[in-house]
Formats: sequence, C-alpha cells, structure tokens
Amino acid sequence: MPTLIPKLTTWRADLPASIVVALVALPLCLGVALASGAPLFAGIISGIVGGIAVGLFSKSPLSVSGPAAGLTVIVLTAIESMPSYQMFLMAVVLAGVLQICFSLTRAGILSEFVPSSVITGMLAAIGLILILKQIPHAVGFDREAEGIFEFTTANGINTFSRILDSLSAAVTPGAILIASVSLAFLFWWDGAKPKDGPLRFVPGPLVVVLIGIFGNMLLGAVKPDWQLQATHLVQVPITQTLSQFPSLFTFPDFSGITMGIVWTSAVTLAIVASLESLLSVKAVDEIDPRRRSTDKNWELMAQGGGNILSGLIGGLPLTSVIVRSSANVDAKAESKLSTILHGFWLLVSVALIPAVLNLIPLSALAAVLIATGYKLTKPKLYTERFKQGWTQFIPFVVTVAAILFTDLLEGIVIGLAVGFVFVVARNFRTAITFACDDEDCLVRARRNLYFIHKYELQKSLAKVPDNANLLIDLSSTSYVDLDNVDIINAFIKGAQYRGITVLIRGDLAMRTVKLINAPQTEVRFA
Repeated sequence: MPTLIPKLTTWRADLPASIVVALVALPLCLGVALASGAPLFAGIISGIVGGIAVGLFSKSPLSVSGPAAGLTVIVLTAIESMPSYQMFLMAVVLAGVLQICFSLTRAGILSEFVPSSVITGMLAAIGLILILKQIPHAVGFDREAEGIFEFTTANGINTFSRILDSLSAAVTPGAILIASVSLAFLFWWDGAKPKDGPLRFVPGPLVVVLIGIFGNMLLGAVKPDWQLQATHLVQVPITQTLSQFPSLFTFPDFSGITMGIVWTSAVTLAIVASLESLLSVKAVDEIDPRRRSTDKNWELMAQGGGNILSGLIGGLPLTSVIVRSSANVDAKAESKLSTILHGFWLLVSVALIPAVLNLIPLSALAAVLIATGYKLTKPKLYTERFKQGWTQFIPFVVTVAAILFTDLLEGIVIGLAVGFVFVVARNFRTAITFACDDEDCLVRARRNLYFIHKYELQKSLAKVPDNANLLIDLSSTSYVDLDNVDIINAFIKGAQYRGITVLIRGDLAMRTVKLINAPQTEVRFA
C-alpha cells in the first residue's frame, strides 16, 4: 500500500511543472467537455479529480489524468441516449466500480504485451496531431474545440481541410502575432534557460501566457482592430460570487442503476478508459528520464476510484492522458506532486480567478501545445526507428499513420495488429538446426520452442535416418511448448522400431520430455 502523501523534496521541480500542466489542461478540459455534449464545467471537474484524487492514489510519478479525447464519441452517444445527464453520471460511477474489478483480476498486466514500436508510434502520432490541430488556433481560426483528436469530425471536416480552411479564411493577425512570438520564445527558452539561479524555475509556458494576455492588451491600445475578442480566448464558466460555485456541481441519478442502457455505457466506458489509461501510463514510463515502472493493476484501481468520484460530483469519465503527461515530463517534473498541484491550480483558478483565465488567448496556448507536440515527434525519432530495422519501423509508421487518419483508439488497435504480426514473424524464424554426419545427427533448438515451431520440429526429426545416433539439444531453451514435447516423445517412442539411439541434452529435458523406455533403442539424457 503506497503512501498517499507525496514527498515534498522535489517541490522545486514539481511546482513550476504543475503550472505548465494546468495551463495545458485547462483548454483541453473545456474542449473535451464541449465535444462530448456535456456542461463545460464537467470537463474542469474531471481535470481536478484526475489531478488531486487520482494523483494522490496513483503510483505513477509522472502520469496526469483528466477527461480524454478518446472517449468523446462514446460519451456524446451515451449522453444523447439517456434520459438525463444525471443518468449518464451514474454510468460513470459504475464504470469506475468495474475498473476496480479489473484491477482485482490483475488485468493491468495486458499492457506489458504491447510492442515498444506501437508505444513510440502512439507518442509520435500524438505529437503530429497536436501540431496539426493547433495550427488553426494559432492563426485565430477557433471553430473546432480544443481536445478534439479525431481525423474526421462529425460535420465531415478532417484535420487537413480544417487547416486549409483556416489559412484560406480571413486569418486573425493578432492571433498569428501572439502565436509566433510565443513559439519563438519557447524554442529560445529551451536553449537559453539557465541551469542555476532563480530563473531556472520559471516555466516557459507561464511566460507565454503572460505574453498572450499583456500582448493582447497592448494590441487593444495600439492597434484595436488586431485585438483578440472573446471567441479567441479561453472561456471558463463564471459565477457571480464564490458562494455560487458549488451550484456548478451535479449529482448522479441513482435510479439509473437498474437501467440496461446505463450498464451498457458503463461497461463500454470502463473497457475503453482502462485501455487508454494503461497505454498512456506505459508510454509515460517510456519517456520518463528515470525509466520508472508503474504498477498497472494499481493504476486501474486509481483510475476507477477517480471515475467514481468524478461521476458523483458531475464530472466526465477520465483516463491517464498522454498530452498532459507529456507536458509534465517536458516540464521536468520529478514526482506525482506536480500532478496533484496541477489539479489544485485548476480548482483554485476556476473558483477564484475565472475572469483572469478568460483573458488567455487560445493562440498562446496553441503555441505551448505545438512546442510540446514537436518534442514528441522529432525527426530524430523516425531515423532511430528506421535504423532499428523494418520489424520496428513498419509497426511504428503504421501506428503513426493509423492514429493520424482515424483516432487514438482505432489507430492503436491497427498498430497493435501490425505489431503482433511482426512479433509472430520474428518468432517464426528458423528456431531449429538439423545436421547429419553419416550416422550421427543433431537436432538443436536455438531458442524457446512455441506452438508455431511444431512443423519445423517435425520436419527436422523426419530427416533422421534409421540406425542413427541422434542428439536432441535443448540446452538453449528455457521453455518448450507441450505440443513440441509430445512430438519429441512420439519420436522417441517410434525410435525403437528404427534402431535409433536418442540422446537429449539440456536441463529442460529432465523436466519436460517424458522418457519412454524400449529394449530396441537407447534413450539417454546428457
């Protein structure tokens, strides 16, 4: 049982990182809620719960949870099919309960079988999508909500046509100016940021937000027609007084527990959210500079608890989210304190200073996400995979293309299918060596023998001539599939009628190959 209170020794790194993640998370929370057909504040709620509650309970040091773009279609369909939003919240609560059940059955181990080429392909694809999806926001074309990662949206517009529309429309000069200055600063700051002194704690994205806010004010003073209006700014729900803030929360309708549609939605949400969380956490472990490994079963428990709490107070279903997590890693966070603090900043800011948040230009946040995306999909990543050979490069590229042209979950499934084909192909390579010198023959297993090696083993044994001395060398194996054991036993049994002497070498032989004695043949273990 892990301690729920994170160590505070890393606060110097985690505090500025948490601010960066909060700035990235805010528009994404609102965008996912808008795309899901839910109240905007529901996205903020799940972001807060994902930060504070899941952050406290999770063992992942760098993963950040919140409302997920991969669930938007499922959530939108579920909300539209139910009598009320409160009924949908009941489905979210039940999905959390099911995730805890998945954890107890140790389903988290499934993520360990995902090929690394698919994981890196997912990260690279997310980076490309971030860049492509943020170009319209960077030029002031804010007709698509933040946090939408599908290639083709419900209105038939795809990622590339959206970019063309944004560039051919009347672009917003103020947005382009703010995004350009912000991007230039971010790439400069990466190289110029001092290694010591107080300035090393200053997060670049926070400076970019200030550039955006004060830059837009300056435009209003010197060139009013370039100043960004409300449609180009963050739009957080605002209450008149702090006492009205609790009214933004909604509670589930528990009578929905008897409805089949609620359970159907709950099962769907639990499965998809668990898959996305496991893959995201696996990916975060890959980019963690310290290469720490997260307990995946415990992560399912944490995610389930987070969804129960989110559903109870009106939030959307949440998962571990790779965009926020990547921003956390990029911001040099060292522990889960950053994740927890980011949730706290979201809570404090929407409760106390929503009007200030609504001054942030979307083009400034677009610059932050474009810079984050570039770091996920640097050209060096592609060249490294290419040098590793086709068995690594093809699943990687297929995963990137599939996610880019479909959506996150469909793309991952396609990438997994291609990745597993190459895994099987690698294991199907010649595993058995056969050689004969007059009456002395050798059948050697060069690595573990699985079901797919049955034909190769049978073919090699069939070449052994009568009256031969056969050595079956299993010394290089630690596992032999039972079907292959049966083939070896069957050969030994038939050897007595062919005058074949069989010698089996290897520790595994004593444990897996059953000796069949016969007076006409000599079977020995070496």
